[in-house]
Amino acid sequence: MSRVGKKPISIPDKTKIEYKDKVIKIQGEKGVLTRTIHPDVELNIENETITVSPVKDDLKGRALQGLVRSLVANMVKGVSNGFERILEINGIGYRADFQGNQIIFHLGYSNPVNFKLPEGVTATVEKNNVVKLFGIDKELLGHTAASIRSLRPPEPYKGKGIKYAEEQIQKKAGKAGTK
Repeated sequence: MSRVGKKPISIPDKTKIEYKDKVIKIQGEKGVLTRTIHPDVELNIENETITVSPVKDDLKGRALQGLVRSLVANMVKGVSNGFERILEINGIGYRADFQGNQIIFHLGYSNPVNFKLPEGVTATVEKNNVVKLFGIDKELLGHTAASIRSLRPPEPYKGKGIKYAEEQIQKKAGKAGTK
């Protein structure tokens, strides 16, 4: 049984929800999100709550119930509060600059790396080594943060590279010195 899927989603004030033909549209203070709901799952909107139920009570239906419930809950939270992801840049000479709709990274390569932000994601650069990403779509925000991190993932010996703020890098011991 899906424990996550059974929880009702409360709808905050100033949030409008439209659901018809397996398409849900959620409109809030920060923006509008739409998503097509899987046909094996049904949404019920009543009394300022959304409940998710499977069409068939089998393994696939219960799994999709939890998935769809999480996706819809993230949509509701995104249009009301938004999401934030923080990336840190570590390394001598490593830095980032923000120009227009793109971030220019200096990561030890011969040329700077230009990263164009997708529509729906905004960013700020603080102290040249902290990048804060903001957005209402959690999936798009996570994908953007992962793409930025993949430009120079943190290496295990000195910890140089781009990492998430909450990420812990386990450092390895270097070569044993020979005498």
